[in-house]
Amino acid sequence: MIEKLQFYIDGRWVDPVEPRTMDVINPATEEVYGRISIGSAADVDVAVAAAARAFETFSQSSREERIDLLQAILDIFNRRSEEVAEAIMDEMGAPWGLAKHAQAPSGTQHISAALEVLKSYDFEEQIGATLILKEPIGVCGLITPWNWPINQISVKVAPAIAAGCTMILKPSEIAPFDAIIFAEILDEAGVPAGVFNLINGDGAGVGTALSQHPDIAMMSFTGSTRAGVLVAQNAAPSVKRVAQELGGKSANIILDDADLEQAVSGGVAMMIENTGQSCDAPSRMLVPKDKMDEAAAIAAKVAAAAAVGNPREKGTRVGPVVSELQWNKIQDLIQKGIDEGATLVAGGTGRPDGLGTGYYVKPTVFANVSNDMTIAREEIFGPVLSIIPYDDEDDAIRIANDTPYGLSGYVSSGDIERARRVASRLRTGMVHINGADLEAMAPFGGYKHSGNGREWGVHGMDEYLEVKSVCGYGK
Repeated sequence: MIEKLQFYIDGRWVDPVEPRTMDVINPATEEVYGRISIGSAADVDVAVAAAARAFETFSQSSREERIDLLQAILDIFNRRSEEVAEAIMDEMGAPWGLAKHAQAPSGTQHISAALEVLKSYDFEEQIGATLILKEPIGVCGLITPWNWPINQISVKVAPAIAAGCTMILKPSEIAPFDAIIFAEILDEAGVPAGVFNLINGDGAGVGTALSQHPDIAMMSFTGSTRAGVLVAQNAAPSVKRVAQELGGKSANIILDDADLEQAVSGGVAMMIENTGQSCDAPSRMLVPKDKMDEAAAIAAKVAAAAAVGNPREKGTRVGPVVSELQWNKIQDLIQKGIDEGATLVAGGTGRPDGLGTGYYVKPTVFANVSNDMTIAREEIFGPVLSIIPYDDEDDAIRIANDTPYGLSGYVSSGDIERARRVASRLRTGMVHINGADLEAMAPFGGYKHSGNGREWGVHGMDEYLEVKSVCGYGK
């Protein structure tokens, strides 16, 4: 049993103001394997006061001081990366290969990126006689999810430090232990007291208190669109900046000149990675109407071959979903797909054979889905793929854009110019052409109900800075 009942505030591990604990469940076993404290508005007040005090000096630190600090954080993180991977595997069920080679290394990626941005970032420019300054925005509230936990922690904390901000982090209470390791790393690296603070808690308690706090200048939130709306509403009276990375229902357009076997197989693989629990997962696959049966057969074969099992077992490709609540939601949506008339070609309701314990979901593929069905509209957040037919290129683009979300998009084509043309018409913050990977320095974020603002690289740094014009500076 892991017990981590203290919060990291003002450079020390401290007891919560009001003792209240919560069990942490291992989704592979359904057993309690850890316990944390749940914070309150009183803990937030203490942490914000510490961060506000620290901002007075940390905001004036030099570029070189912050470079040295981020380098120290990076070095220690790399040394403890395997511990982070272990925590993520047990907290949210990521298979060990994914936890070790993708989840934990994302922390290295984002700390490194913030470090490189800081080395050359232009904090000043002159326009005529006016000096334009980019200054740290102030105390920041950071709320992160459970699905890519260290990814979202590092992509917020590292650029905030690079910008000279101070912060309070509320990680997901479902996956809290990687965040505690991260706090230990920052403490060992010598982050000044009050610059980084961590409070465990739920959205209704700590999340609301952060969003409403008058002394917090910015909220950076990653999570569901529903929760993001609440953060924005709570933040509005204090007119603080709100940056959000929210849900998605990304379309994967496979054009008629693409290699169908390769494009469909790759699309299914991307969909079931992380057990489908990624906001940018290509959950709607759009294929030419006359290729529906062929595409469905390919997708079904790939889904059926995906090894589902305990994250600790070698060869596991698909682990459990994170919780009983998520499992029940996914089961309801799979049944909804069946009830609304989509063609089930792989998977379905219930646990996979031989897995009676753990929140395991069968990799599921629906064919002949229409874009008005529930499974094509709602973010399922599980290994469930909807294959939707289209008539022609314009129809595919229309269907892809017919969603309240706009996080990511995917286009496969044998003609790069055609793929680029289609990509330019998608109303999404990102588009992947022919399975291209994300770039660590390129902005990550979405249109519409998928959020506002951007993370990663220079654009991620910009979010933590205010712009000041000093007129007459050059006279």
